[in-house]
Amino acid sequence: MALISLRIPDDLAARFSALAVTEGGKSALLRRLITDALDARPPCAAPLPIGRPEKVTLRFRDSEMRQLSELAHRRGMTRTGWIVALVRSRLGSPVQHSPDEREALRAIVRELNRIGANVNQIARVANASVQQGRAVDPDFSEVREARAVVERALAELRRAFDASANYWEARP
Repeated sequence: MALISLRIPDDLAARFSALAVTEGGKSALLRRLITDALDARPPCAAPLPIGRPEKVTLRFRDSEMRQLSELAHRRGMTRTGWIVALVRSRLGSPVQHSPDEREALRAIVRELNRIGANVNQIARVANASVQQGRAVDPDFSEVREARAVVERALAELRRAFDASANYWEARP
């Protein structure tokens, strides 16, 4: 069996350890997270390219260069980055995101992680109360609010993925 080792800040390690207690331990949680990440990968995604990139030179007319510059600028990309993303999308690489899209996706992931931590805290308190023989009187308004936030974040995530995927599709 392989061993994976990594270094993380102490506060992150402490938070992970606290979460892992409710998930069967650190190793069990890490195995589940790795499995979930691998299972979540789209089956049609091409493997990441291997090897050193090679240079390709393209020649465009001035009018085409202006169009490329404008398209790339609107996506927050360089001309070269835009052309590379276009070609990679045609080669079946994972969806190509602009810097703004990547930042929006990171913000959504941070929000969902924050919500997940809050849900785990709620579950931990409920479990501790039940184990101590106390009745749990849940406040469902907070659960409904958390659910609404998750649904909005997921909708935003779907919009971001759809917008990026649709952008790179062929136009007639």
